Amino acid sequence: MAEGLLQRNSLSLQKANQLNPRVSDGLQFLSKLSFHRAWNATKVVMSFYISKWTNNPVQWGVPISVTFEPTTSCNLRCPECPSGKREFTRPTGMLQNDFFKSTIDELYKEISYLIFYFQGEPFLNPKFLEMVNYASSKNIYTATSTNAHYLNDEVAKKTVESGLSRLIISIDGTTQETYEQYRIGGDINKVIEGAENVVKWKKQLKSKTPHIIFQFLVVKPNEHQIKDVELLAKKVGVDEVRFKTAQMYDYVNGNKLIPTIEKYSRYKKQDDGTFAIKNEMLNHCWRLWHSTVITWDGLVVPCCFDKDAQHQLGNLKTESFKEMWQGEKYKNFRSAVLRSRSEIDICKNCTEGTKVWA
Repeated sequence: MAEGLLQRNSLSLQKANQLNPRVSDGLQFLSKLSFHRAWNATKVVMSFYISKWTNNPVQWGVPISVTFEPTTSCNLRCPECPSGKREFTRPTGMLQNDFFKSTIDELYKEISYLIFYFQGEPFLNPKFLEMVNYASSKNIYTATSTNAHYLNDEVAKKTVESGLSRLIISIDGTTQETYEQYRIGGDINKVIEGAENVVKWKKQLKSKTPHIIFQFLVVKPNEHQIKDVELLAKKVGVDEVRFKTAQMYDYVNGNKLIPTIEKYSRYKKQDDGTFAIKNEMLNHCWRLWHSTVITWDGLVVPCCFDKDAQHQLGNLKTESFKEMWQGEKYKNFRSAVLRSRSEIDICKNCTEGTKVWA
């Protein structure tokens, strides 16, 4: 069964050369599947729905997706980012290669998707691409998000050679004047040059990866450039443009960053003039079953909304991942979500499912 699945994936991957980039990227992910990973995903999905229906948390698998934080350091000062605002209460540091490898060695047979970003700029970690390469050697689909200021010609070549599956480039404006209103301290020319370098090396090395995405965080200062970024992406040669809604920490009384185009806003204006999150707060969360986040120093937190690691569910420097994943702290947090998600602080501003795809 597993051999048949892998053969079909291989044939599909060959045909991907003739398809559009999004389909090709999807087939790249499918090519990483094995019997163990498919079976683990099945167990996780079953666990989630049984937990949701019975209101009792069960977990039969390990995460489908794991996020590693390469660093909390960042070169920019974005106004809605704890890293950019330098407002962390937790320490700043770099993910160590040996710790990363030992964790991957425990999980690689089951996990399908590895995300190399949480807070900070991944390329500031000098061992970052070595870690990507190690994960790629385990045939795991890998993704990262960057502000692209460090993608010089040499680094761009190494990025393609690392086997990275997906490269998300944050480009929140097409002119310096607009870009720097959110990406404070950034240089739009460096972003464009970095993207061009990766596109060039993909072609020269005849590589199908990474799948390059321009991610445009829509805020009021840049919403007039939505069409412009699509034209820029085509000119540079990236594979895809994605538009993302912005999370605001202070939104109730309005925020100068909330876009006027309702489609791209996570918040809606109420009759009394205040703002509220659009989506309904339901007592379940798929993220708590299929994914997890590991900080640079080995702390495990529920999801990417716990930016300051206030809800620590384990420490991989003192316990194995699988022990922690099935432990009391994780079970209690899942129970709390099933009971009353609105009472959990990091869930109150969660808008899972409100990304707007280009």
